[in-house]
Amino acid sequence: MELIAGLIDVFADKPLSGNPLAVVEDADDLTVAKMKQIAGEFNQAETTFIMRSTRADRKLRSFTASGAEVVGAGHNALGAWLWLAEDGKLGPLNAPRTFHQEIGDEVLPIVLTTVGGRIFGHMRQAPLKLSPPLDDVTALAGALGLQVSDIMTTPAPRPGDTGASHLLVRVRDPGTVDQAKPASDALLDVLRQAGAEGCYIYAHDTLSPERAYARFFNPTVGLWEDAATGTAAGPLAAYLGRQGLLRSGSIAVEQGTKMGRRSILNLRLTPEPELSGAGIIVMRGTIRL
Repeated sequence: MELIAGLIDVFADKPLSGNPLAVVEDADDLTVAKMKQIAGEFNQAETTFIMRSTRADRKLRSFTASGAEVVGAGHNALGAWLWLAEDGKLGPLNAPRTFHQEIGDEVLPIVLTTVGGRIFGHMRQAPLKLSPPLDDVTALAGALGLQVSDIMTTPAPRPGDTGASHLLVRVRDPGTVDQAKPASDALLDVLRQAGAEGCYIYAHDTLSPERAYARFFNPTVGLWEDAATGTAAGPLAAYLGRQGLLRSGSIAVEQGTKMGRRSILNLRLTPEPELSGAGIIVMRGTIRL
């Protein structure tokens, strides 16, 4: 068996930036066990497998290098559609075109169009669901290697979900974001008690509400730090909007800078969060099984 596969840098404006995603086409005949093996072979944050669907234009399944399946519409989904579009598999995109993707139990739209010679995807996520806020941030601060005074309580740290549940934690400033040194076991305990999958720590200046600076940690699926996380940036935008902190209804989240993979995730509220970005294919080839 031979399958087309490769790497695309998502949310990137130049090669070797943004968040790399491994993509495998025509994966219908692969077992889940084989998908997990391939994801381990690529050893990227996530590998997305593109399949036929009876409910949508394509079905997507994504796995981390450790074999955990990831749902939600983030860089895993956006990168797969940008891969298909950049490879000419979706036809002309001179005008906006809407496609539908089956991800887990959801069928979600994505709009693709060409702007300035580059293909951009605009992907609407599910409505925001919020879990109870953390009453005490002492354990959270310790798990992140920060002081209790570094954790802001307006808005309160709490899990937000627009496809996957992540703990949204505001800290004092971008420098504090970069100072975080999480302890894996302690952070796992905090996330388990909060009912969240990953932890998104961010700085948001209310004087410049259109921008935020963030890092993402997800030890529950073996992903220590991620360069760009649409399933976390989406609930962040929706949460800030619900708190009345986004005057324009839009925000650009900078992530991955600490890792040397600067990424910009653009979001606007429609009222659901809509995630936008482009990508660059950096590797294309075949997998022989």
